[in-house]
Amino acid sequence: MKKISKTKIEKKLRKKTNIHLAKLIIAIKKINPILANLIAAPRRKRVTVNIEKINKETKENDIVAVPGKILGKGNMEHEITIAALSFSSEALKKLKEAKCKVEGIEGILHFKNLKIIK
Repeated sequence: MKKISKTKIEKKLRKKTNIHLAKLIIAIKKINPILANLIAAPRRKRVTVNIEKINKETKENDIVAVPGKILGKGNMEHEITIAALSFSSEALKKLKEAKCKVEGIEGILHFKNLKIIK
């Protein structure tokens, strides 16, 4: 696994104008620097993931973080706990139908077995 420099995260952080996003990155960088680095990326490089990809890459009761937006293409066939920066309305509807637990990124920081999907 590639080591992430906290100094590089700090440089990316200085460019953020969204105060809430900056505070989130500061909170995450101590716990999970890889996730913090992905969230600190420029908006044009931010990740978008469809539900079908999440369904393929996860198993029942996994804890998943997406450092970007989740889109509604596909169906979820099992229950997971999922966190992302944002969700499309269609994705939220499908995840709730599959009885998935949906949270913001800050809600899952304390989990050790966190799986990052990008």
